Amino acid sequence: MNYTEQYRPQFHFSPQEKWMNDPNGLVFHNGVYHLFYQYYPEDIVWGPMHWGHAISKDMVHWEHKPIALYPDEHGLIFSGSAVVDHKNTSGFANNGETPLVAVFTYHLMEGEKAGRTDYQTQGIAYSLDNGETWAKYEGNPVIGNKGIKDFRDPKVFWHNETERWIMALVAGDHAKFYSSKNLKEWSHISDFGKTQGAHGGVWECPDLFPLKVEGSDEEKWILIISINPGAPNGGSGTQYFVGEFDGKRFKSDQKEPKWLDLGTDNYAGVTYNNTPEARRVFIGWMSNWDYARDTPTEKWRSAMTVPRKLSLRKVGEDYLLANYPLEETNSLVGETLAKDVSIKGKSTKLLEIENLNQSQIQFQSTSKDFKLTWKNELDEQLELIMDSKNNHLLFDRMKSGQVNFQSEFGNKKHHMPIGKLGDGPYKVTILMDWSSIEVFIDNGLYVMTSQIFPTEPYNQLIVQNMDEESIINNINVHRMKSIW
Repeated sequence: MNYTEQYRPQFHFSPQEKWMNDPNGLVFHNGVYHLFYQYYPEDIVWGPMHWGHAISKDMVHWEHKPIALYPDEHGLIFSGSAVVDHKNTSGFANNGETPLVAVFTYHLMEGEKAGRTDYQTQGIAYSLDNGETWAKYEGNPVIGNKGIKDFRDPKVFWHNETERWIMALVAGDHAKFYSSKNLKEWSHISDFGKTQGAHGGVWECPDLFPLKVEGSDEEKWILIISINPGAPNGGSGTQYFVGEFDGKRFKSDQKEPKWLDLGTDNYAGVTYNNTPEARRVFIGWMSNWDYARDTPTEKWRSAMTVPRKLSLRKVGEDYLLANYPLEETNSLVGETLAKDVSIKGKSTKLLEIENLNQSQIQFQSTSKDFKLTWKNELDEQLELIMDSKNNHLLFDRMKSGQVNFQSEFGNKKHHMPIGKLGDGPYKVTILMDWSSIEVFIDNGLYVMTSQIFPTEPYNQLIVQNMDEESIINNINVHRMKSIW
């Protein structure tokens, strides 16, 4: 396998070839993490959707598997989820097997082209050999459509208290919830969101789950909703709501939208079902519909974010969702390229390091005013600026390399509001791959994910501390190992 093409991610999942978008069917079973994804095997632009498939035992290294689900007479196979049916509620197992059940949206292209609004329905498929082979349910679709456009992306989980399967689904501008005893027969139980949250575009890819508040026994429910367009920095983005779920209704008193990631390239992300240690593990599609079809790769298109652990923090009276790379990612940290570099107030340091585009950068800072600049020999540059006066982090890729392939990619700087970081040092972690950068501030409380396409790798990192009194401590740069 040749994974050395220009811009090919070295430690993020990407398909061997052709087009990929949303992660689907994220589920753990019998020691295997399954990653299904929207896939078109004929071209590097979006086309008739299949479910591609990869597996991992460590959430770091991935093995490509054959296509899991193909289009059929009911339509293309759009996004959805997968569950482990431990109790065989579906009745698909006859000899003591444990079924994996995939729940997905059928998209009937002929119906869409005919101007109908009922062309999206929900179907299921099952596997009795831990995802190696799949069979479609003969009774598909399990949820029909009475004329709702954009009726899609089912996320299903088992709710212990009501002993029911719960499905979160989106319907254009809001979420719908359904329940079932057997994954085959579904009843609509409630709606959410027509008057809450961001509504600059279509709602997509819901996910509903409980999380304990860090450092306490308090539990809240989180509803993730992707939206396109309408994200703060343009195009696609992922909002979330913190609230309560009683088995029938999700309620949140949240007044303003909250965003999981303020970069432009983390979309359609969902979390794993059935994870060990009850971790809530998230993966997003590292792209944006503004320019996803135009990015300058030739053999394949798109990658996934690194897997991230979600956690809920109470900051003052507010609840905030943090996301941070899984501990397993640390196994990829390799050769030390710079060690324990510190920068006093009003000082600048230049670090010359070959191929910064495959690195991890970490440091502790009490400075609320600093600037990181990545450069290469062509004077292409990328800037990350912490600005206490305007209380935000500024990301500038306007001169970062190839930016002219689409008008929206390099036309503006991206802003992320930064709340209270406290007076002590906070941690900054930056993962840079051949065509992406992921920035995590304060252990993932503030996150920006962005694609970048430098013509050649960056080999200079300039760190400017613009704060008079505070210091930037312990800058460490490490090479990240390739997962391929």
